[in-house]
Amino acid sequence: MGYRKNLRIVCGNLKDKGSLIKTVLSSKPHKSAVRCVILRATTHGSSSPPSNHRIAAVISLGLESKTEACSCIQALMDRLHSTSNALVALKCLYTIHNIIGKGFFILKDQLSMYEYFGGRNFLKLLTFRDDLDPETREMSKWVRWYAAILEQNLLVSKVLGCHLYSKRAKNVIGKEKDNFSSSLNSDLLNDIDALVEFACQVGDLPDSLHLQRKSLVYEIVRSVGEDYRLVQREIGTRVAELEARMMSLSSSEWTQFLNSLTKFEDCKEGISLLFRNRNRNDELWDLVKETKAKLVAVMKERGNDGKRTLVVRFLQRTSGAS
Repeated sequence: MGYRKNLRIVCGNLKDKGSLIKTVLSSKPHKSAVRCVILRATTHGSSSPPSNHRIAAVISLGLESKTEACSCIQALMDRLHSTSNALVALKCLYTIHNIIGKGFFILKDQLSMYEYFGGRNFLKLLTFRDDLDPETREMSKWVRWYAAILEQNLLVSKVLGCHLYSKRAKNVIGKEKDNFSSSLNSDLLNDIDALVEFACQVGDLPDSLHLQRKSLVYEIVRSVGEDYRLVQREIGTRVAELEARMMSLSSSEWTQFLNSLTKFEDCKEGISLLFRNRNRNDELWDLVKETKAKLVAVMKERGNDGKRTLVVRFLQRTSGAS
């Protein structure tokens, strides 16, 4: 098994060099330069994440022009969809994650085009599988998990109207009431649904947690943890706002709110396993628990009031008939 893996590394390195030579000799020098940057950031040989300067080189491709940004995303997607190597796929996804978090608007805009045309599974990695050996099959689970999280990350950004890392999102801190006072209940509930779905994707983790000892997987989990902290913040501000509006919610809105909170609590165990009690945010979980209890109490009270109203109306009709 070790021989097969070593042989694969050697073949991967040769393949990378061959791809670089082929790209350099391309008749389209502008596109070839972009593809060389992507190839160097997503090599076969190392199990480490792309270095900071490789990621910086990719992100800088969005500075010059829309054409260059388009070529960058196209090259990255081609690399992702043509590989059957779990490490290369994870490096591609990690590079995409950095574009989402640190990239310039023009790069993010080109990335969102794939989301627009591809729907929820725009990365098309639901069936990804690297069958070299048991470990690569386990790594394939991390590829599918990470892809689903990045897809949900972009969906959350679309629902919220801004990226989680954007200045607009950060400015929400300490100004929740001012930002949400004009928001409809339905909008806040839809925001929570998307944010909770992100948390559920995080909590639906692979069972091979021991692979976090690999530096690439460790860095991926750390990066996802940063996103999750921001998602916690966004959930908390909206739950607090809806708790204050509880008496103005309709029956269907109560049900949607309660279902979202219950779903969020259900993913707590998986999230705790992944982050080993980092990102605990006990205040948020206490808020969710208390809000659920209030919702249930109000729903019961409203239900009893409704039953009493029906009885009174029935008695009024019967007494009038007599």
